Amino acid sequence: MNYEEFNALCRALPASTHVVQWGGSHVWKIGKKVFAIGGLGIADQPAFTFKTSDLDFHFLSSKPGFRPAPYLASRGLKWIQQYDESCLEEGELEYYLKESHLIVSLGLSKKLQKELGLNQS
Repeated sequence: MNYEEFNALCRALPASTHVVQWGGSHVWKIGKKVFAIGGLGIADQPAFTFKTSDLDFHFLSSKPGFRPAPYLASRGLKWIQQYDESCLEEGELEYYLKESHLIVSLGLSKKLQKELGLNQS
């Protein structure tokens, strides 16, 4: 996945907003909370960082091409960085980015979720 594909996927998710910050990283938010970051990883290759469930964090931490996200995971947060595209299965990164969006949206207040039209079933 390149930055254009990453940005297109994140842009298509409900109530998502984009900002470039932290030295040129593509940061995607929902309700002012970050759910995905596109930046440079190992050897200046594209790397994509996202929030995960506890189970996915433990699974992905040991999977080739993924690692606990620098800075975030060292503070006890369940964030993963995908840094090697050659290790990806078809649709895998898209799945985790959508899951990150859902996890972060569920952490927003019920009032804000309603205002943003999220998780209303």
